Amino acid sequence: MTYSGGCHCGRIAFDVDAQIDKAIQCNCSLCSKRGYLLAFVSASQLHLRTPEADMTTYTFNKHKIHHVFCPVCGVAPFGRSGDGVAINVRCLDDVDFTSIEIEAFDGRSL
Repeated sequence: MTYSGGCHCGRIAFDVDAQIDKAIQCNCSLCSKRGYLLAFVSASQLHLRTPEADMTTYTFNKHKIHHVFCPVCGVAPFGRSGDGVAINVRCLDDVDFTSIEIEAFDGRSL
């Protein structure tokens, strides 16, 4: 299945080819404050419709995850680490959240 997604203002836009039936709800300091629900895919499944120059990244703690966010509206639709991408499911269009299994993850203890 292909989902379309992006930030609030539309400056960041992308498509992701994946079957999203579960998401992680992490309790680390960033994820809990931003309310992320994360689905993990390979980098090859993410197709940007926005130039990299229109995005900003933020790293913290071990600086392994590059949290991509919009410099205009501040919404962070995905993060990158190595060959993996963590999609913020809340930033995908037309997702039925009642059909997604939400799994708690203790990122605070890492």
